[in-house]
Amino acid sequence: MAGRGRLVPTLGVVAVGTVGYYLYTAGGNPKVAEKQFEHDAASASNRVKSDLPGKGKEAKLQGEVWAKQAGAKLDHAVDDAKATIHETDAKLSAKMAEADAKIDHLKVEGIQKAKELRKDTDKKIDEFDATVIRKTQEAKSGIASWFGFGK
Repeated sequence: MAGRGRLVPTLGVVAVGTVGYYLYTAGGNPKVAEKQFEHDAASASNRVKSDLPGKGKEAKLQGEVWAKQAGAKLDHAVDDAKATIHETDAKLSAKMAEADAKIDHLKVEGIQKAKELRKDTDKKIDEFDATVIRKTQEAKSGIASWFGFGK
């Protein structure tokens, strides 16, 4: 029973490795990979047929079945990969749009805060100027009163 526990994952790794090999040798084109796999399966079938007399037709049929199954699995894997890419692209586009909206909002908010700060600064400067003028006039009248020119 312990042997079966490792058999399934091992077969899975072999299957994934085989699909990866055929995709790699086909330059990422799933149709070419499928044709190459079918060719290799046919070659293997012919070898088995030549080694086992009377089993040629059975081996050929089984090889064709396996090739079709492998092709279907390969097509399914490619479709899943494409769907994942499109889903990720849509999510990325949504995040980029959200980031652009946040940037625009922060820009408007920053401009508004800068205007408020300028307004407050101008008000403080005007108050300071008024205080300086008032204190200067008070000082002038105080000095002038010493000499008899004031009030």
